[in-house]
Amino acid sequence: MRVFLDTNVLVSAFATRGLCADVLRHVLADHQLAASEPARDPDDQWVLASAIAGAADLLVTGDKDLLELGGRAPLPILDPRGFWNLLRGPG
Repeated sequence: MRVFLDTNVLVSAFATRGLCADVLRHVLADHQLAASEPARDPDDQWVLASAIAGAADLLVTGDKDLLELGGRAPLPILDPRGFWNLLRGPG
């Protein structure tokens, strides 16, 4: 699966030993990572555009504005916990 990790997820993965670090390790080991160059846009449109341009299957972010797009986005948008749960499957 091609997974786009938003900058906030990547920063958290490098800064702490937690869920985001686990998500990054899993993506690097078993999936194809897509990411954008760091930039700041008040509307966060560049993040979604980068994920789409990178042909990502889904976008993982902690950004509440992006998460609120829900089903209106052209690809699934999950927070790190939602992505982790998706990887782990029902159980």
